[in-house]
Amino acid sequence: MLDLASLDIAPLADKAEALLRSPLLTLLHNAASVHRTHHDVEDIQKASLLSVKTGGCPEDCAYCPQSAHHKEVGLQKEHFMSPDLVIEMAAQARAMGADRFCMGAAWRKVRDGAEFDAVLDMVRGVRQLGMEACVTLGMLQPHQAEALADAGLTAYNHNLDTGPEFYGEIIGTRTYRDRLETLNYVRAAGITICCGGIIGMGESLRDRAEMLAVLASFDPQPESVPINALIPVLGTPLGHLPRIHPMEMVRMVATARILIPKTRVRLSAGRDGFSVSDQILCFMAGANSIFYGDVLLTAPNSGLPLDDALFETMAHIES
Repeated sequence: MLDLASLDIAPLADKAEALLRSPLLTLLHNAASVHRTHHDVEDIQKASLLSVKTGGCPEDCAYCPQSAHHKEVGLQKEHFMSPDLVIEMAAQARAMGADRFCMGAAWRKVRDGAEFDAVLDMVRGVRQLGMEACVTLGMLQPHQAEALADAGLTAYNHNLDTGPEFYGEIIGTRTYRDRLETLNYVRAAGITICCGGIIGMGESLRDRAEMLAVLASFDPQPESVPINALIPVLGTPLGHLPRIHPMEMVRMVATARILIPKTRVRLSAGRDGFSVSDQILCFMAGANSIFYGDVLLTAPNSGLPLDDALFETMAHIES
């Protein structure tokens, strides 16, 4: 059972902070060694992400343009998508090379009813395509987690976002305990956990270390850890912040790989601002998944042509 009060994260946070501060080449070498011990370095999973219900979220997450609190963003609210359309888009993603399809709804929590039943249909449809299915729907109750498991859900995404000490600076409508409670329900239902966070929100290096320490303290550790770089959106409280330097992402990926060696580290939001070389360094540091496509929920992504060029650059060169 995940319970922040019972977790002594200080020793792991000290280790994580030391890694984040270590010389980059040494950190890269150590992370690459761990990565090769546990993974095939050529195995980089392509996942596709779709917003099935956009905007109007009652949460106040400072980074998120989908929050109803950030009225100056001007995001066009979209109604809940039909399962048939979602499954059709999943099939298109599979045809383009994705083998994991992730669906997000801008909800604070799941409510029983027609829309949740539709999500279950989406999960069943994606699984019937032979793809992994992941959803991010906000907070869950145990019976809802069990229903998702029965539908064949592969993974539930529920990010911590940041370290516990900085969390209150970013979100006021949901507690860290709330997040851990949902993750407990997910794990109890037998669904794998996809849980990571965002860097570049004004947090300290210690905050990043503490987030990784919490993740590394999970037993078992998360099967999937997405690392996101903030995409500042005008109209949100963090819209004025600069983008992070790509090497901050490299350090974060490398440290996550060392502390959580068997997980898939997902190079997620923010890589649209990274060069091919930056992203290859992230793969060397231990990232082994990307979101493949033009949009991440409502944020820009690298785009299919650039991603195809990235994988072509890394491919074996024929004589």
